Amino acid sequence: MKTVHVITLGKLRDKNYLAIEAEYLKRIKSFKVKYHELKTHEENLELEGAEVLKKVQEISKEGKPLLFLLAEKGKEFDSSKFSEWFFKKLENHHGPLVFIFGGAAGHGENLQAQPHEKISLSLLTFPHQMARVIFDEQLYRADTIYLKHPYHK
Repeated sequence: MKTVHVITLGKLRDKNYLAIEAEYLKRIKSFKVKYHELKTHEENLELEGAEVLKKVQEISKEGKPLLFLLAEKGKEFDSSKFSEWFFKKLENHHGPLVFIFGGAAGHGENLQAQPHEKISLSLLTFPHQMARVIFDEQLYRADTIYLKHPYHK
């Protein structure tokens, strides 16, 4: 079973968000999700980017990764198209998929030059912890669409 890696700057600390995240991740059947929580550097984007790239190097031991930045100016999807896009990447790429959440100030230039694609959760702005849980739900929803489970109607 493939593992999807999610790199975040900062930790998810709120027990309510942690419980929701755990529930969604437990329900996913087609792949595993592994979170890598990195320390923020008080909005020093280049230092944060260097930390992220170091983590990507570690993940690269599993094969050449595809990198995706979660960014406000990224590609937008509805849930069905996201599922289709996601599983196409998951099935056709032999290395890991790596999704990267930036810190409060976004992503540094050193990181923005790296990803294969940028995706957006919404035109709306969400708090970091909520965006993470929304992403978890969309991964679960993508899985249910792929498996033709009735969750997504």
